[in-house]
Amino acid sequence: MAHQVDVADADAVMRAADETVAQFGAIDVWINVAMVTIYAPVQRTGPDEYKRVTDVTYLGQVYGTLAALKHMTPRDAGNIICIGSALAYRSIPLQSAYCAGKAAVRGFLDSLRSELLHDGSRVRLTMVQLPAVNTPQFDWARSRMPRKLEPVPPIYQPEAIARHVYRAAHNAPRELWIGVPTWKAILGNMIMPGWIDGYLARNGYSGEMTSQAAIVNRPDNLYDPVDKDPGAHGRFDDQAISTVPAADPRWLKLGIAAALGAALIGAMAAARSIDASRRPRRR
Repeated sequence: MAHQVDVADADAVMRAADETVAQFGAIDVWINVAMVTIYAPVQRTGPDEYKRVTDVTYLGQVYGTLAALKHMTPRDAGNIICIGSALAYRSIPLQSAYCAGKAAVRGFLDSLRSELLHDGSRVRLTMVQLPAVNTPQFDWARSRMPRKLEPVPPIYQPEAIARHVYRAAHNAPRELWIGVPTWKAILGNMIMPGWIDGYLARNGYSGEMTSQAAIVNRPDNLYDPVDKDPGAHGRFDDQAISTVPAADPRWLKLGIAAALGAALIGAMAAARSIDASRRPRRR
């Protein structure tokens, strides 16, 4: 059963959920994924463009979650998955509206999760943080940049991501971080955000564009769909990787803490050994 819905229209999203339940009896899994973005410096992005990206990328996930909760809460069952990004933790230049929208989704889910726990609800929430994915968005997104857009490599095929989203729909971890680049971006920003600010200032612009000139006046999907369907893949099949690791950040952080602890213990032991070797021996 398919519905054509603008996720920025809360009433339309709610109707789609109601009609789905009327047809199938319940909703077990709801996945919020719709997004739009604009590639431009902050001072070249208009207020109406910020509003539209926020309406789709952030509020679209809020409206979808509310629609799912309407039917999941009475049953006290169901999994809601929000598709996020490493950019929910570490913003990059030229995509301020999109980065802010993904960060807002994370804040929204944290509040809702605590409320569900307070209520003793068994409805579960997951946010899946993605790396660069080979989708058509880089030819659909509105852009004011002089060259064609590209995701920051390494790039992964959408099927590789979908397999982990499918797993998350069954296991419902609090978060799932997909891909080593995602782990590096999130953890690196926790440790040295200032250094990353400077790195992105030097490399962020060039990393988001190819060497090819942008197509002038090409259509974009900020307000309306682009009238073509290239499928799920973008133009980066020759670069995209078909497998990708994923980790529940609880275990990832635990593993890093254990490794750091082991390194600290090793360093202390080495220091004691050096100290002992320098002590004068008694005859």
